[in-house]
Amino acid sequence: MATTIPSANELKSEALQIFAKEFGENANVCVCAPGRVNLIGEHTDYNEGFVLPMALPMVTVIAGKLSHAKKCKIISLSETVGSENQVEFEANCKSIKPGEPKWANYVKGCIGNFICDVPPFNAVIVSSVPVGAGLSSSAALEVATYTFLEALTGVQSKKPEDKALACQRAEHDFAGVPCGIMDQFISVMGQEGYALLLDCKDLSTKQIPMSQINDYAFLITNSNAPHKLSSSAYCKRRDSCYEAAKRLNKKSLREVSISDIQVLQSQNVSEEMIKRTRHVVTEIQRTIDAVVALEKGDFNIFGQLMNESHNSLKNDYEVSSDELDALVTAAREIKGVLGSRLTGAGFGGCTVTLLKKDIIDKTIKHIKAKYSGNATFYIASPAMGARVLDTN
Repeated sequence: MATTIPSANELKSEALQIFAKEFGENANVCVCAPGRVNLIGEHTDYNEGFVLPMALPMVTVIAGKLSHAKKCKIISLSETVGSENQVEFEANCKSIKPGEPKWANYVKGCIGNFICDVPPFNAVIVSSVPVGAGLSSSAALEVATYTFLEALTGVQSKKPEDKALACQRAEHDFAGVPCGIMDQFISVMGQEGYALLLDCKDLSTKQIPMSQINDYAFLITNSNAPHKLSSSAYCKRRDSCYEAAKRLNKKSLREVSISDIQVLQSQNVSEEMIKRTRHVVTEIQRTIDAVVALEKGDFNIFGQLMNESHNSLKNDYEVSSDELDALVTAAREIKGVLGSRLTGAGFGGCTVTLLKKDIIDKTIKHIKAKYSGNATFYIASPAMGARVLDTN
């Protein structure tokens, strides 16, 4: 069976109770921000292409209150942080710096990139977004932190884009992770019943309605296999894309067509560069076609594009793994499964499968029988982005 995802209100209750126990008073600010799953458009973001994520019902909740002390004190209830689940530091935007424990750098980065000075506060963090699964637990923490700071200070970002970009800078500067912008955008802008089309060239967005998905659902399967894609392997693929664009005198692979790949071949570049380029060019087009399919309510075409996306990520971009391939293959063997693909950077993490609701249990049972690892399953539909929760 699929894992039950606790609601935002259930996590809120837990956070408020822990806050009252730890600090001896009631929190008066509570917020949440979701993780995400990317439906299609993988490794297109740094090539100025399109991505199509949706916000998940898995959220990070922060409950807190202004403090009379000179320091911030934050307690994380995440099991992954181990014994280093508390941190204290001065909340001075100008002097705040990254340090240990590492999880706190995401919080510090948001303070350092906030619109105004942040007064000292106490807070408790609770989350249902699994860490290391490729479902953007880091962006959920960043966006929840920034939303918390807005509620705490009463100072709001003028535009949601500004908020997302500030959270991205937090991850770059304080966590040292050169992430793209997709995760923060969807965590800020997600709407219930909609996927978000993000143009990574100009950062324009379009909400894509998915209310007609009633008979279908997305099954997210966590391989629980450790990520094997090192930062060097990621950078090698990214640099190959940049070099291909340069050789074609294009600003990015967004401007490249299939016919341009023949030009690359005539330059006697490596087969690896050809494959990387082919994935990005075809994936950008698949994402455009997927949006058209969704707007028409054609989930069969959407599922077919998901399958093509995975095959391209496996064969041309070479970022799949035995575990992810096994999950995708098993899912596709069930009648009523429209499409299945890896989601996220690859080499570990999750797959996302579009299927009819009445075969969910059958599909999970089949995958469990076929998969040698210990997979975790979640059922998801497009959820709401970051928001303030009442503290009653």
